[in-house]
Order: sequence, then structure tokens, then C-alpha cells
Amino acid sequence: MDYKVLVLDIDGTLTNSKKEITKETKKALHEAQEHGVIVVLASGRPTPGIVPIADEIELDKFGGYILSFNGAVITNYQTKEVVYETVLPMDELSKLYQSSKEHGVTIVTYKDDSIITENEEDQYVAIEARINKMPVRKVDNFVAQITKPVTKCLMVGDGDYLAEVEQDMCKEYGDRLNVYRSEPFFLEIMPQNIDKAYSLSKLLNIIGLTKDEMIACGDGFNDLSMIKYAGLGVAMGNAQEVVKESANYVTATNDENGVANVVNEFILS
Repeated sequence: MDYKVLVLDIDGTLTNSKKEITKETKKALHEAQEHGVIVVLASGRPTPGIVPIADEIELDKFGGYILSFNGAVITNYQTKEVVYETVLPMDELSKLYQSSKEHGVTIVTYKDDSIITENEEDQYVAIEARINKMPVRKVDNFVAQITKPVTKCLMVGDGDYLAEVEQDMCKEYGDRLNVYRSEPFFLEIMPQNIDKAYSLSKLLNIIGLTKDEMIACGDGFNDLSMIKYAGLGVAMGNAQEVVKESANYVTATNDENGVANVVNEFILS
């Protein structure tokens, strides 16, 4: 198959355990893009948290795309044009905030390239800030700070407890919002029907290609939809077991140049 689109999750997939892109992977991606392959960075990160990675692999030069917030926003990184976007209903935000208080977990969202929360000392908020290289801004009134629609909220907490919170949140909001964990300690709250596969279908329509021409690589629960959807769904060697079971192919881990191996075997060979 002549694959023309390469979709990459970032954390645990494109970057290694040090949150770095290895030289081997960077070289393979450069060669793939030189061959005309469109690279898409598909992540739960907010857009500003993906920009440094996009710059590092020269998406602007080669005409790649950023699929951020698990697919709620798609940006043509060459033109910086947002080609697709969907947001949370404003009337849900106060309810989500109240639910976070009832469950005793911290809630965050994103505004003006910052992470906003009432609890800036939360250890999991610090993880989100470090991953995205974004500042945390403490606010006194979370709901009052949201003056225009946002793309997602994130509840953070201990993984075992957050699994229980996830069940409660799915019961309460599952008929109208997407609620799922991207990491054991991150509970994503997204607009309904938004996941990576759904948004990739929108992107493929825009660029005039098919899912059979697409490779998607990932490691986490939020990568499942795109791995099942793609013509070639690839799980990293470090992926969750359910992700490996759903993939067409399992590559090496993110610390063993797994993405480079996929590029070399299925695109450059």
C-alpha cells in the first residue's frame, strides 16, 4: 500500500520517556515528508503544547497538520489556519465544575495559552504543565474565567480514584459529552462524538485522501479509535494491552525508535 498520511500520537509514541524525539525518528520523519507523506500530530494536548514538537519536525515546511485536544481542533500548520473546531456547550461548564467539587478532584481548562485552575499546587496539574510547556494561572473563580467557549476540560487525580470518578461522570454526562481517560490520572471531558478517528475522517475529506492511505501510531486509550480506523493501525511496544490487541501491527517501544521503524518499513522501504 502507498501510504500518504502518517498520524502520530505524541506522548508515549513520537517522544521517548524523556519527552524527546530521537535522532533516528527525526531523520525518518524528515525523509518521509520529503517523499510527500503528510504527517499529522494527533494528541490530547492543547494546540500550544504541540507547537514545539511541530516545529522540531518541520511541519510548517512540509505542510503537516496538528490535531489537538484529542481532535476538537485541526490546524493546517503551514498556513496556521484552523480547518476544523468544536467546543463544549457553555451551559455544561458550571455543572462540570460542580461535579469536580463533589468528587474532590481538580479541574482545569485552557485560556490565552495558559492552563487555568483554582488549584495550581496539584501535582497532576504540574504534570500537565510540564508536558505542554505551558504556564499555570491560578484563578479564584474557575467558571467566571470562562467567558467564551472552550474546547475541553480536564479533571486530574490519583488514577485508581479517577477510575471511579470516570464511571460517575460517564453516567451523568455520557449522553451528551465525551468522557474518558487519556492517562490514568487525566480524565478528558470533550464535546460529544469527538475522538481522534472522527476528526481524522474530517481531515481526510479536506485533503482528499482515504483512511486506507493512512497509518496511525499510538500507545494510549485515546489512540484506540484512530488505530482501529486507519488503514494500518500501529501500537507501540509500550502501548496498553488493549491497544496492542486492536492494532494491525505492533512496533518497538517509544524508547526503541518505534516510529522510525514504522516509517522505514512501511513508507521508505
